[in-house]
Amino acid sequence: MTENTRIHISDLSILLIEPSRTQLKVIKNHLTEEGIVNIDCANSGKEALGAISAYQSDLIISSMYLADMTAVDLIGKIKTIDKAKKTPFMLISSEVRLSALEPIRQAGVVAILPKPFNHDDLKRALRTTIEYIDPSELMLESFEVEDIRVLVVDDSLTARKHIMRVLNGMGIIQITQAENGRDGIDIFSQSERGFDLIVTDLNMPEMDGIELTETIRRELDNPYIPILMVTSEHNQARLNNVHQAGITGIFDKPFDPHTVKEVLKRVLDEI
Repeated sequence: MTENTRIHISDLSILLIEPSRTQLKVIKNHLTEEGIVNIDCANSGKEALGAISAYQSDLIISSMYLADMTAVDLIGKIKTIDKAKKTPFMLISSEVRLSALEPIRQAGVVAILPKPFNHDDLKRALRTTIEYIDPSELMLESFEVEDIRVLVVDDSLTARKHIMRVLNGMGIIQITQAENGRDGIDIFSQSERGFDLIVTDLNMPEMDGIELTETIRRELDNPYIPILMVTSEHNQARLNNVHQAGITGIFDKPFDPHTVKEVLKRVLDEI
């Protein structure tokens, strides 16, 4: 894809779901500042689902709490609509409780912005959307990425698909999936060709990301393979344990593809 044919922020077609007229106007103003003119609005989940069924947007932006459902409910219903289930979803909410935000993060949304949000944060989130839709510019040109073998470990199928899409967008296609740390260790230790990179979640059943990392580093005596962790964890003591386990890099959920790209460039240089 050439520079002239790449998607730009102003090209995006957006469905904005917000029950508050005041907030709706504020968000629309921010979007129009970025040159976006294709903005359709809905104030309820039912109205949004009708619009989604009728036409396909490039991005869905929603508040957390609608009159008839939550954003989590809405995402679940969207994923039953074939033409919309891969549409990027952005949350704008004043919700701060981790228990409420975790299902949204696990769904693989492109961004979660607070209310009120900073315009630069919105612009970065829109940029992430472009990279999700048109990943060509994320290619790791300096590497023979088609030869890189990656093990993705996450108990959430949705999260695994999101991680795989980002990796695919960089040209990485040899990806093996594991549903938890125990399965990940079994796959890793039994692989004849081995892996060049591991991307893992932190909180998983059977064996979490810390135990997986420690097992690979100590029991399997492999201090070299890059291990990247994707997590929504904010407990500093637990995050310190993550670093002590021997992790190579850590990312928030949802993560920014550009950040992933930069870390991959660094760790792949060491392969």
